[in-house]
Amino acid sequence: MPSEASSDVAFAGRRLRQKVLFALTLASALPLLVLAYVVHGFVLPGLDARETVRFYGLSALIVFTTAAMVGGAYMIWDLGRAVARMAELMAKQASLTSPGGRGDEVGTLMKSFSSMLGTIEQQATDINTFAVRLDAAYKELEATNLKLKETSFKDDVTGLYNRRFFTLRLEEEISRFRRFNHPVSTVLLDLDGFKNINDELGHAGGDETLREVAQILMKHSRGINVVSRYGGDEFAILLVETAKAGARLYADRIRQVIATYPFPHGKHVTASFGVASLPDDEIMHTTTSPASTSDDLFRAADEALYSAKRAGKNQVVAAGQPQAERVG
Repeated sequence: MPSEASSDVAFAGRRLRQKVLFALTLASALPLLVLAYVVHGFVLPGLDARETVRFYGLSALIVFTTAAMVGGAYMIWDLGRAVARMAELMAKQASLTSPGGRGDEVGTLMKSFSSMLGTIEQQATDINTFAVRLDAAYKELEATNLKLKETSFKDDVTGLYNRRFFTLRLEEEISRFRRFNHPVSTVLLDLDGFKNINDELGHAGGDETLREVAQILMKHSRGINVVSRYGGDEFAILLVETAKAGARLYADRIRQVIATYPFPHGKHVTASFGVASLPDDEIMHTTTSPASTSDDLFRAADEALYSAKRAGKNQVVAAGQPQAERVG
C-alpha cells in the first residue's frame, strides 16, 4: 500500500513538472518570440533614427518587459522544480506518508497543518452540536410560549376558553362576515338560581356544576365553535357559519340537556339563553342600524338573555323576538 502511494506521488510530481514547462512555453517563450518579431519587423523600421528619445525609450521598454517575463518564467520554473523535487523525496521515503514521519521543516509544516485541520474539524463539530442544542432550545421556547398563550386564554375552573379569547374570535368572525357575508351567531347562557347552589353547596359545589355544564357544552358543540366561560355562571358560545335558526335549535338542545342532566350533587339546574345572529338581526343603537359590530351582536344576545330571565327562566330568546318561548 505505501509503495502504491509513493508511486502516485512520484507520478503526480512528474505531471506537475510537465505542466509547469508547458505553461512556461505558452506564457513566456511564445510571447517573447512574437514580441521580437513585431518589434523587428514593424516597430523598428517605422522609427526615425533622429528620434533618439523614442528609440531608446522603446528599446528600454522592450528590454525591461523581456527581463520581467524571463524573471517570472524562472520563478515559475523554479517553483515547479521544487514541488517536483519534494514529490520525488516523498516517493522515496515511505515514512513521509505519515505526517509525523519527518523531523525537518517539511515534517513540521505537515504536523502543523494536520493539527490545524484537526482543530477546525473539532470546532465544526462543536458548532454543529451548539446549533442542534440551540434549535432544541428554540423549539422548547416555542412550546412554552404556546402553553403560556393557551393558559392565558383558558378558564381555570372549567378549562374552557375565557372571555378574552371569545372576544378576539368574535371580532375575527365579524370581520369575515363583512368580507364574505358568512353567517355568525352568538349564544349566551346563564344558569338559573346559581347563587342558591353556591349558598347550599359552597364554592366547591358551584365549581363542580360549572364544570359539568362545560362538559355538556363541549359534547354538544362542533369543533369549529368557540365555547367559553364569559364570567361567573355565564357562558358564551360563538357559532361559526350558523344562521339564526340553527343557533336557536342549538340553544334549545343545550337547554333541554341541562334541565334533564343528573348533576352529581342531585340539584335540578336550568339555564336561560339569548341568541343573536348576523345577517339576520337588524337591531341595536337605532331601529335602522344593523348589529354589525362585535359589541352590537353581543349586546343583542345579552338583551335577549335578560328577556328570557324576565319571562320565567329556562327559556331561549332570540334577538328581535317579540316574546320568550320555550320549545319542547
